[in-house]
Amino acid sequence: MLPELANALGFAVAFCVSFVGHRRLSFQDTTTSLLQSLRRFSVTAVAGFICNELVFMLMHRGFGWADMPALLLALVLAAGQTFVLSRFWAFAR
Repeated sequence: MLPELANALGFAVAFCVSFVGHRRLSFQDTTTSLLQSLRRFSVTAVAGFICNELVFMLMHRGFGWADMPALLLALVLAAGQTFVLSRFWAFAR
């Protein structure tokens, strides 16, 4: 399988699992409608993906960091951004 296709499929699966998990578990007391949360979470997830890619490319290609440290930083920053946007916007109370 092409890496690009695998990445897209992985993102799609992770999106579905993450949305359902956040909606039913993490932010179950949300006051936003299902459709509003889905729209907002879509923006949040894409923003997280873009943040991840940009930080990884900047650290790895721009500053010459090794793969794993660059990926670790990118994952931590994207996860933090995704949580904050999810908590205070996508699934607002």
